[in-house]
Amino acid sequence: MTGTIKSIGVIGAGQMGSGIAQVAATAGYDVTLSDISLENAESGVRKIGEALAKAAEAGRMDAGEADATAARIAATGDLKTLADCDLVIEAASEVENVKRAIFAELCPVLKPEAILGSNTSSISITRLAASTDRPERFMGIHFMNPVPRMKLVELVRGIATEDTTFERSREFVRSLGKQVTVSEDFPAFIVNRILLPMINEAIYTLYEGVGSVEAIDTAMRLGANHPMGPLELADFIGLDTCLAIMQVLHEGLSDSKYRPCPLLVKYVEAGWLGRKAGRGFYDYRGDTPVPTR
Repeated sequence: MTGTIKSIGVIGAGQMGSGIAQVAATAGYDVTLSDISLENAESGVRKIGEALAKAAEAGRMDAGEADATAARIAATGDLKTLADCDLVIEAASEVENVKRAIFAELCPVLKPEAILGSNTSSISITRLAASTDRPERFMGIHFMNPVPRMKLVELVRGIATEDTTFERSREFVRSLGKQVTVSEDFPAFIVNRILLPMINEAIYTLYEGVGSVEAIDTAMRLGANHPMGPLELADFIGLDTCLAIMQVLHEGLSDSKYRPCPLLVKYVEAGWLGRKAGRGFYDYRGDTPVPTR
């Protein structure tokens, strides 16, 4: 497998996918942002343009550079448009069947030498790779949220991932100005293996009445010097994503310490998924977030 990565495809125009597209375009790559519909993809591109414009207004980048970056991103609702990409990163929902369905549609149109990456935050890279036609060219490339601000990217290779795939992926991540950390392919990798059980424990602390939402978040911000309380962070991540990761940990490691808190399950069942839904552990529908418990 030879060649340099020049063109990038990103599947999923939500918060993560749009962030990945933005940093790739900022680094000079041509990017195609794909979603289930062209309208969704175009909405993602518009939000990237707005973010770049704000960065220029704040003096974090030159206005001309912001315009040039935005011009390097194209929207599509058709995976066939990604046929000539050198690297495609899937950033869809943290649901394995959704990812497998995307790969089944994508792989037949990709050129043989293209690398396929997944931004999954918890699911087995080996298992995802085995569902594709290129397990040796499949890589876990897990960005942190929000992508433009967070410096870390976890690289996770599956059992079949070739050294060349790993090296090219690492070069790509470094070209974005990100720091690489390498994780073995175990459930939730490094960051979420540590972070999500802490969030889950904070939810148990709320569930058991040890403290209120405000008390728990204040305690961890001021007592542990965390920039954001764990319940506020859960809302930021998305409670459905938090639950999905805890389920992967619980099922993958068969340890009761990873059992998702029943209160987390209840909030997800209610559709209170955090900031993106307007309600989670805080209610975001007013001018100021208000704790819901």
